[in-house]
Amino acid sequence: MVISHEKDSKKDYNHLKDEKSPYLIQHAKNPVNWYPWGDEAFEKAEKENKPVFLSIGYSTCHWCHVMAQESFEDPEVGELINKIFVAVKVDGEERPDLDSIYMNICQLMTGTGGWPLTIIMTPDKKPFFAGTYFPKESGYGNIGLKDLLLNVEKLWEEKREELLNSGEQVLKTLKDISSLPQGDGLNPEILDKTYESLSKVFDYDYGGFGDFQKFPTPHNLMFLLRYWKRTKSKNALYMVEKTLNSMYMGGIYDHIGFGFHRYSVDPNWLVPHFEKMLYDQALISMVYIEAFQATGNYRYKKIAEEIFEYVLRDMKSSDGGFYSAEDADTEGVEGKFYLWTKKEISHVLPPDEARLIFEVFNIREEGNFRGGGDLKRGTNIFHLKGSTGKLAEKFGISRQELEAKIEASRKKLFKARDARVHPQKDDKILADWNGLMITAFALAARVFKGETAQTYLKAAEDSANFVLDKMCDGDRLFHRYRDGEAAVAGNLEDYAFMIWGLLELYETSFKVEYLKEALKLNETLIEHFWDESGGFYFTADDVKETILREKKSYDSALPSGNSVEMLNLIKIARITENMELERKAELLERAFSTQVWRSPTSHTQLMAAFDFKVGPSYDMVVVGDEKAHDTREMIHSIQHQFIPNKILILKNENASTGDRALELLKISKSLKYKSSVDGRATVYLCAGGTCKSPTTNVNEILNFLDIN
Repeated sequence: MVISHEKDSKKDYNHLKDEKSPYLIQHAKNPVNWYPWGDEAFEKAEKENKPVFLSIGYSTCHWCHVMAQESFEDPEVGELINKIFVAVKVDGEERPDLDSIYMNICQLMTGTGGWPLTIIMTPDKKPFFAGTYFPKESGYGNIGLKDLLLNVEKLWEEKREELLNSGEQVLKTLKDISSLPQGDGLNPEILDKTYESLSKVFDYDYGGFGDFQKFPTPHNLMFLLRYWKRTKSKNALYMVEKTLNSMYMGGIYDHIGFGFHRYSVDPNWLVPHFEKMLYDQALISMVYIEAFQATGNYRYKKIAEEIFEYVLRDMKSSDGGFYSAEDADTEGVEGKFYLWTKKEISHVLPPDEARLIFEVFNIREEGNFRGGGDLKRGTNIFHLKGSTGKLAEKFGISRQELEAKIEASRKKLFKARDARVHPQKDDKILADWNGLMITAFALAARVFKGETAQTYLKAAEDSANFVLDKMCDGDRLFHRYRDGEAAVAGNLEDYAFMIWGLLELYETSFKVEYLKEALKLNETLIEHFWDESGGFYFTADDVKETILREKKSYDSALPSGNSVEMLNLIKIARITENMELERKAELLERAFSTQVWRSPTSHTQLMAAFDFKVGPSYDMVVVGDEKAHDTREMIHSIQHQFIPNKILILKNENASTGDRALELLKISKSLKYKSSVDGRATVYLCAGGTCKSPTTNVNEILNFLDIN
């Protein structure tokens, strides 16, 4: 027995003490004799003829903390688990392969899922019970963890054969789901069906989708922007703007320190689940940037810039990689870091400024948040109810003057809040989430002008260089980096999201080395993840730790790796003139088409790829001196516009970039036939299998694209 309850804390550890995951380290002193996922735990279970108690969570998960405090830190529960089971703890962010398999099993068995995820299974990893959070004691018609453990002990002793058969059946069902037959492919009607399905579940009062909890689901909004671009549907654009405006005004947005919380627990975006995830900042900022491109509304640009301010300030490592998340809880209390009473605000701001903040952000004496722990009465979540324009009229000042006053007070409140105990930061660096952040910063760097654009480009390059330098071994990616160690074999999303980021980074920097790295990762992905019947498995062919290789297409909080990779394949095929990659994209589409027709709203990222395939989509080449004013202006004129279905390549005729130019010609051989006209920046445009005459007048191109 590893656990000791002596006062000497050096002895008070289970098998998690040498792990790198912040989540596992949080549980290293539990009286539960946790093992990390690995052979040692399952061999022990086999030898001792015990079932395995698997618990999956992540370090910033509020209900994971609650279950830990109630049960896993309790000596009585620990003794019970240790007596009946071999206990295994998994960080779902560190092992998304395991998390995905067992979450799908939980949803199959119970109809629901979430974290903490509780799975009980045989020593050969076949599950026979699944659930999420369990309180310590039974009550109100719900079973508690203690009674659950005792019930399983009895079943394991008396009805083991039934449990084993149950585990076999669950596993067979999951394998069947991952091996659906090919369909006939999609047609453009699926785009209309996706839009119609989204419009039926859209909340026209508050924006977003669903009736209760609200998740940002940025991939839904990105699809709607593309649908608006295709059809000029005013309602599609309305759904996007209504959602983006409501999200920003609600408490899901951190109005003092910026960045978005994970989701709201109410339909009007007021009360957030307070954790902040890196992937949310990346995906949400992309939507605001695209909405700025589509509408010209500078409010969206400002919100994206605020998100980036948060990420660069609080989530960037000194080496350039981005951390994963910040906790919902502080000192054991959910949201404590972010909440304010009127008295606390008045202590920071002079009376006239405090009155303004009370009015602007709806701060009330009675408060608007009811939480647990040691929260003071009258606790408030900052949120907006009206535009600054209307408030300016009420105060009898200009909008600009009001916004300046708000910003001055915000800075004072931020400084005061910064002195509080901060939420825990999960400082592991994940390749897939960094890929998304690279994409977001690269997009911002080419859409925005000026000093901020250079800051964003550097952030994207720093992250890309970090992953390529620290998280690669030859042509293979690792998923996680922490404390100087890269570990866990890269999965489909690591490759697909990094390829996406590198392609976007090339279109911003035009540094051919990023394009080359994208192509190299793409070759590895095809070699080790491709299924000849179409689509990509989540894990590589040489990863043997899981009970099955999943192949899935649906979006969750993150867009589907297969959907992202479908668009990557189409783009790389166009750039490299390798039509075999287009054929793979077609096979991928057919592999999942049956599931897409059944549930198009679960596949909006794949719909974005299909929208690109159906077209119109544009292959553009600018030929010119990268440093020349006319080349820079031509590129920015194109990139500033909302043209999501395009590929832009720069053939740089600056003599000092000769080696890079030669490298690009090896990748895209037809570039040798393209040259500048009269020594001026020239754009070549092809669409739908035909090419326009090269032109030095960018307005001709914009007119052709129906932008001017």
